[in-house]
Amino acid sequence: MNETRIEQLLRELTLEEKIGMIHGEGIFRTKGVERLGIPPLKMSDGPMGVRNEFEDNSWKPIGNSDDYVSYLPSNTALAATWNRKLAYEIGQVLGEEARGRGKDVILAPGINILRTPLCGRNFEYMSEDPYLISETVVPLIKGIEENDVAACVKHFVANNQETRRLDVNVEVSDRALREIYFPGFKAAVRKAKTKTIMGAYNKFRGQYCCHNDYLLNEVLRKEWGFDGTVISDWGGVHDTREAAYNGLDIEMSVENNFDNYYMANPLLQAVKRGEVEETVIEQKVRNILRLMERLNMLDGERKSGTYNTPGHRKKILEVAKESIVLLKNEDEILPLNPKKIKTLAVIGDNANRIHSDGGGSAEIKTLYEITPLMGLKMKLGGNVDVKFARGYYVDKKEKDEEINWQANSLEERISKEKYQEELSKSILTKRKELLEEAVAIAKGSDAVVLFGGLNHDFDSEGKDKEDMKLPYGQDELIEAVLKANKNAIVVMVAGSPVDMSSWADKAKSIIYSWYAGMEGGIALAEVLFGEVNPSGKLPETLPKKLEDSPAHHFGEFPGGDNVKYNEDIFVGYRYFETYRIEPQFCFGHGLSYTTFEYKDLQIFVEEKEKDLEVFLSLKIKNIGKQVGAEVVQVYTNDKEASLKRPKKELKAYEKTNLNPEEEKEIRFRLDKTAFGYYDENKKSFYVEPGEFSILVGSSVKDIRLKKEIVLSREYRYL
Repeated sequence: MNETRIEQLLRELTLEEKIGMIHGEGIFRTKGVERLGIPPLKMSDGPMGVRNEFEDNSWKPIGNSDDYVSYLPSNTALAATWNRKLAYEIGQVLGEEARGRGKDVILAPGINILRTPLCGRNFEYMSEDPYLISETVVPLIKGIEENDVAACVKHFVANNQETRRLDVNVEVSDRALREIYFPGFKAAVRKAKTKTIMGAYNKFRGQYCCHNDYLLNEVLRKEWGFDGTVISDWGGVHDTREAAYNGLDIEMSVENNFDNYYMANPLLQAVKRGEVEETVIEQKVRNILRLMERLNMLDGERKSGTYNTPGHRKKILEVAKESIVLLKNEDEILPLNPKKIKTLAVIGDNANRIHSDGGGSAEIKTLYEITPLMGLKMKLGGNVDVKFARGYYVDKKEKDEEINWQANSLEERISKEKYQEELSKSILTKRKELLEEAVAIAKGSDAVVLFGGLNHDFDSEGKDKEDMKLPYGQDELIEAVLKANKNAIVVMVAGSPVDMSSWADKAKSIIYSWYAGMEGGIALAEVLFGEVNPSGKLPETLPKKLEDSPAHHFGEFPGGDNVKYNEDIFVGYRYFETYRIEPQFCFGHGLSYTTFEYKDLQIFVEEKEKDLEVFLSLKIKNIGKQVGAEVVQVYTNDKEASLKRPKKELKAYEKTNLNPEEEKEIRFRLDKTAFGYYDENKKSFYVEPGEFSILVGSSVKDIRLKKEIVLSREYRYL
């Protein structure tokens, strides 16, 4: 790091030039200083790929042909792979494509906790579990940033709903912050060394997150040692003085009155009046110059990138394959045998729907997207007669092509948009016709695959879902198709949980697929016909009904001016396991076409003065007939805690591939962080002496091996 060069540039910059560097000068860029060789900082949205190009001062797409890119699987799909190596490799893809498009900062990944099934942006995030998020985000960031592109981890913090996201005040305990909502961001800073972080829209304890003194100065900067750049969410700044003093470096917004941003002319005048010290501005510029130095933007040889390569598409396909979760497979309906099938009924709008062009800032101008229908036809090669029926009617919604919804949502302060279609007579008539057509081809086909779920009318930035119900009358369709063909396979394509309670017990085979990217249709076809053995595991609990979700049972959602996280640390499976609520499908669940045997759990405990090490080993064997991959999951439980703790908490996992009859030894090392809880009185994590359970299994409910250990020492850490 050339700090001397940075300080020299700071001395040469005028106050006006410094101010120009700390706010947007275009919708997705800051201002450079050409006379000193300081370039502008160019950014792009990137949860699922590099977003298309917009005019510099508006949200109107340029419309050229050079911004088609690869469409990546959603972060939820990535988390469902439970594969750190794939997270790193897909990060490489995203970073290389961003660099190839000339970007310096990619506004990804999003790692907010999946607190409620209704959050419209759940598909952009990863998991309900902070450990799984941490283990996924660290390699993802490293993959992105090795391309001389900065990852921008978002949204810090507690941005867990879209309803009133622009101004809702979140009230959450210190313990829940430390145990649930902070760990992913902390890992991104301390382990991955992320170069930038984005503040959240919402307020935290009365102060907006984009200029929140506690979050940005006390926690992020001082406690975690972050020396990178903090960027506001677009339009997330509300006060010039707070933005100056409370840890923000760059203000971005959705409007093109760039000189009137809070950190533009208003801040310049405040400095000239002596209300804000120029040294405060210099620290922001120092952080920006340090970022540029780290990205080789000031001098040195910077890496070049590329996009739309065969290698990228190969990695995207691998993630898509490993993300697919087999929820149920009674009577071994799957995999299908193409030699025994002459006619295949493919039913459902999601079989033929393109998902890449929606979802808000996650929308992608993809080179192509293979739908499930196309993937099946490509794989079957004309030897099977594939009959398609739309199955359910999706009403068209108009899209404003000229002015981005993002700007509209901020200007109008939309708190909620209702996306339940009007059940007019014409729509009901169309539904009836489509259902009858679907039932007819289901009865006349050798095999049936029904693709339902959601689309980006529901999974989208700027709004939350009304409920967990499947839209467009899908429950009625699924039940009718299952009645027509009891072996019909149901595939849910969605970015968040849906209510399957009315038909889940009737369906013999259920698959959950996420928005799996440009190769998603190929991946599904290969899983359905056995070319790929499914190995995905749920990164979140699928409840039977919305009321079973802790945010709705204990807490508030969506709240009003304030939202209280009354469920505290009991988010996701922590609640379901502790309070013995039966989900539809549990966290970590995912079946295989083969069977795995767990045995010989051995544990060795070494208690040192300042640290604790617990070594685990076990054997796992593939006792089935197919090659397969299993995710071995390790949970801990404090058996006699001095305060209420979850019955199970994920603390380690490993994904391993096994040939038939192959056996492997799997080893884990747990440290004190696997056993502690946050003590609000002492403001530190605490491991108390006593008995703990170590549970090893295939999911949070499917525990195969268990042993107790006793810890005689106590430990504190932060």
